Amino acid sequence: MNILIWHVHGSWTTAFVQGPHRYLVPVLPDRGPDGLGRARTYSWPASVAELSPALLRDAPVDLVVLQRPHEAALAECWLGGRRPGRDVPAVYVEHNAPDGDVPRTRHPCADRDDLRGVTLVHVTHFNRLLWDAGTAPTTVVEHGVVDPGHLYTGELERAAVVVNDPIRRGRTTGTDLLPELSRAAPLDVFGMRTERLAAYLGLTGDRLRCADLPQARLHTEMARRRLYLHPVRWTSLGLSLLEAMHLGMPVVGLATTEAVEAVPEGAGVLSTRPEALARAARTYLHEPRAAAEDGARARRAALDRYGLKRFLGDWERLLEEVTR
Repeated sequence: MNILIWHVHGSWTTAFVQGPHRYLVPVLPDRGPDGLGRARTYSWPASVAELSPALLRDAPVDLVVLQRPHEAALAECWLGGRRPGRDVPAVYVEHNAPDGDVPRTRHPCADRDDLRGVTLVHVTHFNRLLWDAGTAPTTVVEHGVVDPGHLYTGELERAAVVVNDPIRRGRTTGTDLLPELSRAAPLDVFGMRTERLAAYLGLTGDRLRCADLPQARLHTEMARRRLYLHPVRWTSLGLSLLEAMHLGMPVVGLATTEAVEAVPEGAGVLSTRPEALARAARTYLHEPRAAAEDGARARRAALDRYGLKRFLGDWERLLEEVTR
């Protein structure tokens, strides 16, 4: 099967393209948001091909994977008038939880005539619960993660945090909680646009360090830290959390959104009270054996629920259904 998919979310797409199909990824000269092409920091198989809009016009496409509201019109234009959901089967993958007036937030797919026949696929059950999808056919395919291996050593008495744009996203990612939590455990924050974070929070010394690491080094460096801290208030489900669990790291995080489903008892500590997270972080720092044991349970849970085999199997069943 030839599947047209935009490179939007690197971690999720890395798992998706491990399937048995040929994946057509649009590329533009400037490699902007609508034409990033193949990933440069993730390992993608040779079955992922870059195609320009000119080449896509006559390319055989069996399925379109939409991920943003404007991609339906873009696909119709670039595919020479073939309409997703009508002339070519299509699904719409929603990666995010709704924003704004959440209980009444309408999904972009809700009751749209141009997306009639397009199945809306949520990556968490929390997303499906919160979005109002109207009459759009809706399902859930939970996340899957390429297993980085059990790399955990926990040798550094520090907590790893992975977040992009922590200053801009602020309370959404729990940035305001970091000063208090850094008193319980020194923090190493990995991600994009973190270089000004310590100054922004008024933290000096070794309490908070930041680094934007290449993907090839990120997992190894995360696994050297004693625990993974997930202070995010509002998100779908951070893939970095699932990656940390795959690495064998114990999790300390806010009991919000889908995290309460992803982290079972014995794999870490979830709470809505920051002071409880601080206590848990201190405990793991001072009890490395307990940290390693909980991390091992986290890994087993992640492999069972968010393993690549389950993820690709669920997608194969859905793709067969929508392309009949």
